[in-house]
Amino acid sequence: MDDLKQIIRDIPDFPKKGIIFKDITTLLADAKSFSRMVDLMAHRYLGEKIDQIVGIEARGFILGSALAYKLGTGITLVRKPGKLPFQTSSVSYDLEYGSDTLEMHKDAFKKGDRVIIADDLLATGGTMAAVVELVRKNGAEIHECAFMAELEFLGGRGKLPEGLVYSLLKF
Repeated sequence: MDDLKQIIRDIPDFPKKGIIFKDITTLLADAKSFSRMVDLMAHRYLGEKIDQIVGIEARGFILGSALAYKLGTGITLVRKPGKLPFQTSSVSYDLEYGSDTLEMHKDAFKKGDRVIIADDLLATGGTMAAVVELVRKNGAEIHECAFMAELEFLGGRGKLPEGLVYSLLKF
């Protein structure tokens, strides 16, 4: 895993001073590393009954689509308000400086569908906790919340359902 971690570029003071941003675009741009990362993540779920992957705007669409393809499932998109064309369910949640809202189509799942919620990075956990609430509100069962990487020092895992969090890479 260290070879994959080494490809992710650190950007100091982005988006603001004092933050070291983990830039995953370097891993995504490297075909061999991207393929390996997707294969490693998908391998975890082979043989499991998974009905849908849920991808969170925007980088979660990349990981979610790749996992859905590998696992032979569909993908459900979670987006910012006003971006989905059909009837939606929404959830609002607090951010460090304000609040945000996410939406998904009301008919995204059949009752009891087993889903993996996929995103690129687990940081503070606020966004994923909101998506967990939204998915459950729409009748699906969460198999796992899957991340390419996790910033462990931020403690985001603590906001998510115990035992249902997987991160391929940990920083």
